[in-house]
Amino acid sequence: MNRLEITTPDGNFSAYIAKPEGASADKPAPGLLVIQEIFGVNKVMRDICDAYAAKGYVAVCPDIFWRQEPGVDITDQSKAEWDKAFELYQGFDEAKGVEDLIATVKTMRDHPVITDKIGSLGFCLGGKLAYLMATRSDADCSVSYYGVGIDQALDEAANITKPLLMHIAEKDGFVPPEAQEKIKDTVGPIDKVTAYTYRGQDHAFARQGGDHYDKASADLANDRTAEFLKANLG
Repeated sequence: MNRLEITTPDGNFSAYIAKPEGASADKPAPGLLVIQEIFGVNKVMRDICDAYAAKGYVAVCPDIFWRQEPGVDITDQSKAEWDKAFELYQGFDEAKGVEDLIATVKTMRDHPVITDKIGSLGFCLGGKLAYLMATRSDADCSVSYYGVGIDQALDEAANITKPLLMHIAEKDGFVPPEAQEKIKDTVGPIDKVTAYTYRGQDHAFARQGGDHYDKASADLANDRTAEFLKANLG
């Protein structure tokens, strides 16, 4: 069974869950909350969860668009899908979304095959939400890949008490240079935050199959993430 049910005061929603081979109550594994892009819990997100499960994490990707349309599963391969993705993004209630992610972490903490260590990791929209998990939740660490709109929430940066790793694309079409500088100037002095800029890279450089995918930069970012997660989740 690869579905996990999450309960909130507003209703229930589902998440994709991938477990390491052999994980059990007697052999639990650290948890990793994987936060989707604007395309829903699609194959890209499920493959990421499966890959992290193979590395020893119980990876959970919740359906954060459930309040608008449950079960969104689209790609970045057509204009119609991009239009739908942006419509969902524009209608997304960010505060409620973070509440749903916090509820997911709570469910994960109660799961018998997950240890007491849980991190969050997100891409694009999920990259901002991973930042907000670092400022609002009890996640043990967080990783943000090219988060969009973080510059609008820097007043929360002082709340960061657990490690946060940020991957910033220098040529990100959704995060202009002035926004990137504002982010780096704010998080730079925070000892719990490590931010890397990937020179010449555009948004979603780590999305395999995407227009801006760059294997060398993606591998570097993913290797840094692997080391970060190992250090903070065990």
